[in-house]
Amino acid sequence: MKISGRHYRTIWPTEAGAVRVIDQSRLPFEFSIIDLDTLDDAAQAIRTMVVRGAPLIGATAAYGMALALRSNPSDAHLDEAAQILRATRPTAHNLTWALTRMRDVLVGVAPKQRADAAFREAALICDADVEQCRAIGLHGLEIVRQFAGKTGRVVNILTHCNAGWLACVDWGTALSPIYMAHDAGIPIHVWVDETRPRNQGASLTAFELAAHGVSHTVIADNLGGHLMQRGRVDMVMVGSDRITAAGDVCNKVGTYLKALAAHDNGIPFYAALPLSTIDWSLDEGRDIPIEERSAMELTHITGLGSSGAMETVRVVPEGSPVLNLGFDVTPARLVTALITERGSCAANRAGLQGLYPHRQETR
Repeated sequence: MKISGRHYRTIWPTEAGAVRVIDQSRLPFEFSIIDLDTLDDAAQAIRTMVVRGAPLIGATAAYGMALALRSNPSDAHLDEAAQILRATRPTAHNLTWALTRMRDVLVGVAPKQRADAAFREAALICDADVEQCRAIGLHGLEIVRQFAGKTGRVVNILTHCNAGWLACVDWGTALSPIYMAHDAGIPIHVWVDETRPRNQGASLTAFELAAHGVSHTVIADNLGGHLMQRGRVDMVMVGSDRITAAGDVCNKVGTYLKALAAHDNGIPFYAALPLSTIDWSLDEGRDIPIEERSAMELTHITGLGSSGAMETVRVVPEGSPVLNLGFDVTPARLVTALITERGSCAANRAGLQGLYPHRQETR
């Protein structure tokens, strides 16, 4: 994806040995790039959502392991680094997947060679993510193309949270088919949920779509159902932070409500995800750990003030308790299909195993 005509990935190593990332906490009003130099830098970036989105969390964790081993390549520090990074965001499965892959590769490498091997493996994870997201886009493009061919009009797609290139290394998951459809000349329009409480839709998805020239409209989270009732939504397309082996989809809180509304109105609901998001160890969505985040995300809101500076203001009365769970689970029965780098499939065990016959493969 491009910003002001220049291509960017969301994460990349520098010649000086740091790992460079886009600071997503400053978007959409400031495009800022920061360097991660240590394990603690990487863990903090994940924890505070300087980087976010399940695939990018995994990529950042992989580079975090490399940064950790550069300072101390011992077996004990290898395990300690993985433990620190794993604790940053408990819901996104890509995090555990990436750390497991890194450890499996590095445990057999001599300590003196581990840092270099870790940087190489992290780069491979990033390159694979780009290719997987590109492939997701191609498979999702066919779904959009077929619908456009039947109707001969603008395709209206509703999305929730941000599942674009900012959530991945490049391209994105749910937004990848949208970019490809736009580039192919298919008339599309995107309804962008604001996605409270952090507003990743209003800030990040809208930022991405505007930069790429895709027609879109930001809406309040609770407007989607009304638009579906009025025939103004043709399909829902979202990403995922973890999916069970039986097809239950865990995504940003509010996704389940969109799936219910889509089901009630006969509108197809798609979840787009790469292999690294599939948790083969879980059968039930209720067993997915749901991250509880800071109350301040709900009690306060940050934006651009009239002075032109970023400001944070309180919107909840002092003393009112809040519950800020970051994710919910959409049962497989509400999902029309899963879009992966290997194609689309039914949201069930047979569908996933048909695409991934060897299941727990990591490459």
